[in-house]
Amino acid sequence: MTPRPRTRWLILILVALIAAGAFAALLWPQAQTVDLGTVTRGPMRLAIEDDGRTRVSESYTVSTPVSGRLQRLDIHVGDPVVKRETVVAQMRPALPAVLDARSRAQAEAALAEAQAALSAAEGDYRAAVAMREQADADLSRSQRLALSGTISQSALDRDQITADYAAAQEAAAKAAIAMREAAVASAQSVLQNDAGASNGKGAETIPLFAPATGTVLQILQENETVLSAGSPIMEIGNISDGLEVVADLLSRDAVRVRVGDPVEITDWGGPDVLEGKVLRVDPAGTTKVSALGVEEQRVGVVIGFTGDPGKRAGLGHGFQVTVQIVVWQAEDALRVPSSALFRRGSGWSAFKVEDGRAREVAVEIGTDNGTVAAVTSGLSDGDQVVLYPVEGLADGSTVAPRSGG
Repeated sequence: MTPRPRTRWLILILVALIAAGAFAALLWPQAQTVDLGTVTRGPMRLAIEDDGRTRVSESYTVSTPVSGRLQRLDIHVGDPVVKRETVVAQMRPALPAVLDARSRAQAEAALAEAQAALSAAEGDYRAAVAMREQADADLSRSQRLALSGTISQSALDRDQITADYAAAQEAAAKAAIAMREAAVASAQSVLQNDAGASNGKGAETIPLFAPATGTVLQILQENETVLSAGSPIMEIGNISDGLEVVADLLSRDAVRVRVGDPVEITDWGGPDVLEGKVLRVDPAGTTKVSALGVEEQRVGVVIGFTGDPGKRAGLGHGFQVTVQIVVWQAEDALRVPSSALFRRGSGWSAFKVEDGRAREVAVEIGTDNGTVAAVTSGLSDGDQVVLYPVEGLADGSTVAPRSGG
C-alpha cells in the first residue's frame, strides 16, 4: 500500500530532526571527568624525615696505659661494668729486647769497665782519707804550737788551708765512688733484663678498671697481643640513660630545624612511635656521597628521647631508625590538597568546581608539606577543587566527578 504524500513528508521531517539532533549531540561539548578534592579545616604539620642511628651520648674508650702484652679478655660485649670496680682487661709491660751475641759482649765489657773504675775510685777515696787524716794531725799540732808562740800565724793558716783542701778531696773521692757504683748497677741491669727477656719473665700484670658504669658496647681487641701505649681495647657506655639519635640532614633541611623541635622516631623495630626532641644542630656541614654517587652537604642533628624508656626496650647503640622532625605545626589550618595547585605566573591557582563548571581562582598558600597546603586566601572551607588538573582544562569548562571520586 502506497503511503499518502502528507504522511511521507512527515516521516522525512522526523528523520531529519533525529539526524540533526544526533549531529548536534556529537558537536556539543562533553563534560570532562575529573578527580575532586575538598578544602577542609584541621591540624597540619610539616616534618622533615630522614634516616638516623642511635648512639650512646657519652661513650668511654679503654686504652692501654703502657706498651706491653695485653692478656686475653674475659669480658664480652653486653656485659655490665661498674666504675673503678670491674677489671675489664689486664696487661704486662713490654719486655726488653733480647741482646744478640755482639751486644751482650759489649754489655759484659761495659760492666767490667765500670767495676774497674769503681775499684780505682775506692783506692782514690782511701788515699784521700789518709791525706785528710794527716792534714788534720798537722793542723792540731800547729794550733798547739801557735798557742805557745812557737810558730807564726801564717804557718797556722797554711796548715788550716791544707786540712780544708784534704777534706774537700775526700768528699770528691766519696762522690766518685757513688758515680761508679751507679755505672756498675746500670751495666748489670742490661744483662739482668736480657736474662729476664730470655726466660720470658717480666713485670707483674697491670689491671685496667672500667672508667664508667654501663655496658660493654664494643670490643676492639680481644685476643692476647702486644700493643703500644694508647691503643684502644674496648668501648663502654650507658645505654639505659645515655642513648640518643643522630641524623645527617641535607643542609637545606637542617636550616629549618631548631633546638627543642619535637621528633617522632619510627621504624626502629618496636610497635610504638618513640618521642624525642632536637638537642643540637651542628654548626658545620660535611660533604658526603649518596648511594647514587652525588655529593651532598649533610649536617648532623642530635635528638634526645623524651618518652617512657620502657617503650624502647631492646634499642641499643648503633641501631637504625627513621626520624620525623616537626618544624611547623598548626591545630586549625585551612587545608587544600597539594595536587590541586598549579603555577600561574609567579603565584598559585586552583580550579574550584561551581555548578558543574571549573572556575580558576588565584590561591595564596603558606606551608606546604607535600600532601596538603595551608590556604591563606582564595578558597573556603568545604570548596570542591579539581585534583591533578590536565592541560586542556580551562576556566569555565564543564566537569563531572570521576566514578568513585
